[in-house]
Amino acid sequence: MSLRLGRDGLRELDEIARRRGITRAEAARQAIAETAERDRRRRGLAAEARALMDDRDYVREAREVAELMEQLRGPR
Repeated sequence: MSLRLGRDGLRELDEIARRRGITRAEAARQAIAETAERDRRRRGLAAEARALMDDRDYVREAREVAELMEQLRGPR
């Protein structure tokens, strides 16, 4: 595989490799794996949020908590 990172991308890759004490190739592999993991977590969180928004009991309770928090805050 070949990547054209450009000047900024190459500088960032060098920085990652230097900080971690690894080769550029390993830094690129790690960056790809870490990005994929972040994407999986985000998709999971988004799915969880969608499921909660479809749960009427949860939405009702969340609104009640928000109202209580507003009351506890007091006047502005």
